[in-house]
Amino acid sequence: MNLQFLMDGLIAGAMIGLGAIGVTLTYSILRFANFAHGELLSWGAYLALAVSGGLGLLSTTLTKPIGPFSFGWSLPLAAIVAIILTGMLALAVDAVLFGRLRARGSAVIILVMASFGASLALRSLLEFIFTSKPAYYTKALQIAVQIGGGLRATPDQLLSLGVALVAVIAIHLLMTRTDIGRSMRAVSENPALAGIAGVDVRRVIRVVWFVGAALACIAGVMTGLLVQIRPYLGHDLLLPLFAAAILGGIGSVPGAMIAGLIVGLSEAAAVQLVGAEWRAAVSFVILVAVLLLRPRGLFGRAA
Repeated sequence: MNLQFLMDGLIAGAMIGLGAIGVTLTYSILRFANFAHGELLSWGAYLALAVSGGLGLLSTTLTKPIGPFSFGWSLPLAAIVAIILTGMLALAVDAVLFGRLRARGSAVIILVMASFGASLALRSLLEFIFTSKPAYYTKALQIAVQIGGGLRATPDQLLSLGVALVAVIAIHLLMTRTDIGRSMRAVSENPALAGIAGVDVRRVIRVVWFVGAALACIAGVMTGLLVQIRPYLGHDLLLPLFAAAILGGIGSVPGAMIAGLIVGLSEAAAVQLVGAEWRAAVSFVILVAVLLLRPRGLFGRAA
């Protein structure tokens, strides 16, 4: 068995983990599975593409590759703008749809079905604006380098792992060392009691939406950089995202990332062992197994 699957799995798993953190935060605070979360990955990737293209038109210097990487400064700058725009998009969807349903006291199943509708609408709008033709941040070719143990990776792939690590550490510090993080954990435990204790629940909800969307945008940009950008980019990752969120334990940021790596490695191993056509089934098997054997996940707490 070729050990290169370890590197491929880690890279894919890091992107899955970033997206899964947004899923687990949203579920732990808002108490519903947001099936529109995958579309935030796609929107983040395309928004970065649009901004990067605009910056490239303003100055061709920004498109010249940075060191060993395949992209110029236009992409990092565009990614920052895309993170803000994706967060604003998530807040807008909440204000227009989910917030109104919560205010009416709608049942969880109504919120879930609404997220399905939001997913379809966001994906269709994305396809209408950018078409379904695959797009690329750059078409520059990169040569994979030896990193030891017979494993190879391109500079862009190594960068994606570094970005994922920094993002997870930042979110973990946000959750454990800041007032808003403590408020988020309080709302996760008991929203009503947290509100009585003086926590601004609405502010916490807005922060959760923005943080989840920001992480989804980062995952979408890095995935688009390593593969390609398509309107179905986030949709194709939705099942792995939920598998990782549930395997890691709802509410656990490190758990979501570790579970994402497990899902990514499992999928990469399955490609070599049984064929690429079974890759999607791996996430489903993991999801069902966790729900049957350990519903609280690896790092979740028993109810």
